Amino acid sequence: MERTFDITAVRADFPILERKVYGRPLVYLDSAATAQKPRRVLEAMDAMYLGSNANVHRGAHLMADESTAQYEAARETVREFIGAADREEIVFTPGATASLNIAARSLCDLLVEEGDNVIVSTMEHHSNIIPWQLSCRGTIRPLPFTDEGLPDLEVLESLIDDRTRVLAITQCSNVLGTRPDIARIAEIAHSHGVVVVVDGCQGVVHGKTDVQALGCDIYAFSGHKLYGPTGIGALYGKREILERMSPVLGGGNMIAMVSFEGSKWTELPYKFEPGTANFIGAVGMAEGIRYLWEFEAGAIDRHEEMLLEAATERLSAIEGLRIYGTAPGKAPIISFTVEGVHGYDMGALLDKQGIAVRTGTHCAQPLVEHYNAGSICRASFAMYNTMEEVDALVAGVVKAVSMLRR
Repeated sequence: MERTFDITAVRADFPILERKVYGRPLVYLDSAATAQKPRRVLEAMDAMYLGSNANVHRGAHLMADESTAQYEAARETVREFIGAADREEIVFTPGATASLNIAARSLCDLLVEEGDNVIVSTMEHHSNIIPWQLSCRGTIRPLPFTDEGLPDLEVLESLIDDRTRVLAITQCSNVLGTRPDIARIAEIAHSHGVVVVVDGCQGVVHGKTDVQALGCDIYAFSGHKLYGPTGIGALYGKREILERMSPVLGGGNMIAMVSFEGSKWTELPYKFEPGTANFIGAVGMAEGIRYLWEFEAGAIDRHEEMLLEAATERLSAIEGLRIYGTAPGKAPIISFTVEGVHGYDMGALLDKQGIAVRTGTHCAQPLVEHYNAGSICRASFAMYNTMEEVDALVAGVVKAVSMLRR
């Protein structure tokens, strides 16, 4: 039976929301950096540590079997959550950054030679820029975006040529909250034989993700933004792509045979999972997904959209305040500056009022430089935020502006 979305009951599921900051109730508006964890995620991880803490795929004893079963059940949960065709297409990694590094290194080794090129959008988090810079033997072509916050598809068509091998792009900007039309972008890229890699860190959290409908070849995301623990993430890849890719990390568990004359890798997905798996993190991430599944379809999205709409309207009324990213269909992320007020100063004054936001360039320096914005202040909403917290944010910004403009 689906659970009705009741914000009071939801907040009760997140113990950390009860704490105070500088004697004030915590208003946590930094979920795009990391989301808070429902109690059941913490309990699921504790239960593994206390009851079945044993290495997976290795032990010849009951606890190892139990741990392995839970680890593989977590893989199936992730597969279902993002709509992958097979569980073998889900690789557990330490996080989205690790997933994107694996993708960049392996795909560049496989596909990119000198004279080839890789297209990377200028909206990207650094984790979807730097790995390509480290791995690409060819050139990197930046894909620009419009002021409203969407990639310029006309420019994309002109950037692709017969030496383009990979296109890397975000599903949802971590700064702007805007969502590129990934299905259309993948269609354009695939018509030229280009592999599409998508950073899904923000997109997977807000709204339903179906990697087959998106049409991407590789998809990466982290558990800690998805109400799960840190240190765990996933790399989805179409089977035919993963089978051609080579592992970039080596160790135990990812081999079929080892000798000093040469080694052979085991089957998918394990050839990309060397060493001791973060099986407890995987179980925690899966429990966060199952928590989201409890609620009636669309209820969380409607709640977050309500918060975004109210915050956008009220912040826009503040003199000198500019919101970045105005394309329709945004995720609940609002980045803004106020004329004459440094972003760090704004964040510091909000913090003293118990309001947690992020400031700076948000690991997306090329994007921020597009707007010549300097330090941007970002408020990001999640399922546990309230209209009262929207009010607190707006009042806090007004108060900070009055103090800093004296």
